[in-house]
Amino acid sequence: MILHGRGISRGIGKGPLLIGPDPISFLSGVDPRTGIVIEPGHPLEGKDISGSVLAFEYGKGSTVGSYILYALSRNGHAPAAIINREAETIIAVGAIMGKIPMIDRIGIPLSDLPPGIRAEVNGSTGTLEIVE
Repeated sequence: MILHGRGISRGIGKGPLLIGPDPISFLSGVDPRTGIVIEPGHPLEGKDISGSVLAFEYGKGSTVGSYILYALSRNGHAPAAIINREAETIIAVGAIMGKIPMIDRIGIPLSDLPPGIRAEVNGSTGTLEIVE
């Protein structure tokens, strides 16, 4: 299955789909040294986003979140790619700085994506391919 969206940050990223039903704050919500979600009460709390195709509605919080995404990339713990329902500036800038492929507006609710299955995001073409 191939879904078409809008490319935000160029490149190709592959990995297992990790679906976050809530917005994510990377500042104090994700540990930049480990890639573990540390935001108390978040549905992904305790999960490692490293190497995943991370799908979540949108980002929240401070502009420092962009630098946390960059730090995750530098530390080898960034997601392989990001999918948002609607990209906003903090996440888009962080993805571009960290060279993390990113798309949004894929035309279906993110909750309809099959968690754990391998996916490929192409930020240059704006496509998401679900590999069964």
